[in-house]
Amino acid sequence: MSDLVTGEAVVLDLPSAGFASRAVALFIDVVVQAGLALLAVVAVTSLGSGVDPATTAAVSVLLTLLILVGYPTLFETLSRGRSLGKLALGLRVVGDDGGPVRFRQALVRGLAGIVDFWLLAGAVALVVSLVNSRGKRLGDILAGTHVVQARGLRRREVRLEMPAELRGWAATAELAMLSDDLAVTVRNYLDRYAQFTDETRASMGARLASAVGGQVSPPPPPGTPPPAYLAAVLAERQARAERRAAERAASAARTANTPAPRPGAPGGFPAQAAPPAAPAAPPRDAPPDGGGGRGTGFVAPD
Repeated sequence: MSDLVTGEAVVLDLPSAGFASRAVALFIDVVVQAGLALLAVVAVTSLGSGVDPATTAAVSVLLTLLILVGYPTLFETLSRGRSLGKLALGLRVVGDDGGPVRFRQALVRGLAGIVDFWLLAGAVALVVSLVNSRGKRLGDILAGTHVVQARGLRRREVRLEMPAELRGWAATAELAMLSDDLAVTVRNYLDRYAQFTDETRASMGARLASAVGGQVSPPPPPGTPPPAYLAAVLAERQARAERRAAERAASAARTANTPAPRPGAPGGFPAQAAPPAAPAAPPRDAPPDGGGGRGTGFVAPD
């Protein structure tokens, strides 16, 4: 195991890459680099048939050096510490601070690789890595890097289990004031709990429990260990979020299953036909005019 100290002064227990896995990864990278260098030499030779042989040789050597140095530098910078060989074997290059390898570090490793592997057929890398307590080769020592098992760096999120003794307390706890940033920090601590040293587990757990206690009420039962307290808080927070999501999904499903209202039917009820109109009253005969003159409204007696 390798104790790496992160920028936050957190000590991580990360497994160092074994000699055999590093050797196989190196073999894969060497085959790829040799193939690329051979293709470059063949291309330069075929394209420079009419060029001075000394110039052709110089260009071939320059391209070969660029491949030997540029291949690991490019891959380790862009893939955060993984060449093709390391990717196949599950390895990764990290800084001594536990962070991802930077371009400067990858370049130093690539330049030192010429001495480590190519000049003396890997003898320098073999001797230095056997002598170094952390299995570092010359390039690692100069660049301040270390090769570890990539699985040790993966964030393995597991479902948080509610401690049985805190189930009743968590059900009534007020968690609304717990900030997202603090919850993420606690989650990272719990996810990486197995990677921390015992001292780091205790100190970080106490600090996080104190911070969470300022935002969660009521306090847990006396004597509750910080990891159990933190796990109970996040497990209950996660369970409540899942219940809210399930309720929203059920509400959306009910809305989707409600039949759409028919056109012309407000409120979703079927439209009712209007009652038939009453028949029009028959026209009345106008009273006869008196003597064909203009009607005066007076009827003469018989």
